[in-house]
Amino acid sequence: MHRILVIQTAFIGDVVLATAMLENLHAAYPSAKLDILVRQGADELFKDHPYINQVHVWDKKKNKYQHLFEIIKTIRRIKYDVVINVQRYLATGIITVLSGAKKTIGFDKNPLGFLFSETVKHSFGAALHETSRNHALLKSLTTAPVAKPALYPSAANFAAVQKWQGAPYICMSPGSVWETKKMPAQNWIQLINAAPTNYTIYLMGAPNEKDLCEEILSGSSREDVFNITGQLNLLEAAALIKGAHLNYVNDSAPMHLASATNAPVAAIYCSTIPAFGYGPLSDTQFIVETLEPLACKPCGLHGKKACPLGHFNCGHSITTAQLLAPLSLI
Repeated sequence: MHRILVIQTAFIGDVVLATAMLENLHAAYPSAKLDILVRQGADELFKDHPYINQVHVWDKKKNKYQHLFEIIKTIRRIKYDVVINVQRYLATGIITVLSGAKKTIGFDKNPLGFLFSETVKHSFGAALHETSRNHALLKSLTTAPVAKPALYPSAANFAAVQKWQGAPYICMSPGSVWETKKMPAQNWIQLINAAPTNYTIYLMGAPNEKDLCEEILSGSSREDVFNITGQLNLLEAAALIKGAHLNYVNDSAPMHLASATNAPVAAIYCSTIPAFGYGPLSDTQFIVETLEPLACKPCGLHGKKACPLGHFNCGHSITTAQLLAPLSLI
């Protein structure tokens, strides 16, 4: 086995979970050149990654299809032995089929799966974690158990966040791509105001979440809360998360950054549920969700732009006492 390509061009959290496959593949084929194809932005995760030979980047926002065909040409020139497609969508199916690889592997739900060398049944049943679903794609390549996702922040990444690590701290990441995955700002404010004062609190997120974090910060009565949204790249964020006493996150990418660094995490579920298979994998983990029996929860696999019923009770009904409980247990 000389060259292996893994395709995962979904959101950052999905790419982080796919790193579990990289751990397994490297262990099984340590001398193979291991490459990955991701969407633009997710490539940051693999800077100085010890197992990755090459990162292919697909810019989905600018000249999406022109760039797609350029990627296909590049991949065909490399002549991969194996291409493993983690996604179930047509575009990545086209890349896989046209890759020219000796072996192509993917899920049966991919529209072009019937043209792959091997397909694996994809299912959301039995509360199977996403890393286990993905691991099934490796059944003809390794018999090892599923690995945990892993990221590798560099010494420079850790050095970049040292200025925030002088005292014990808590990280809070209140954002998400999906509105119904985001616990309401007022809940975050109440948590901050009630949290033990021996911890500094850092509000984190993507640059487009700065206003949300500023809203939360402005509602706080404390002086030891800092909005550092947009100031860290992904590996620096992972380095800061790794050193936190606890990380409060929604069902979103920061939860997976915590999993990939084995950082303690309190994962907050509003409209979604852990049983979908995207839960935390850290050794120290807590699930926080409404205690009310809501017939409308979950309302969707990926969350929605707004609560379909207009009340968003799955978020508003999460209590401060629930949120504080994990701090008393670690």
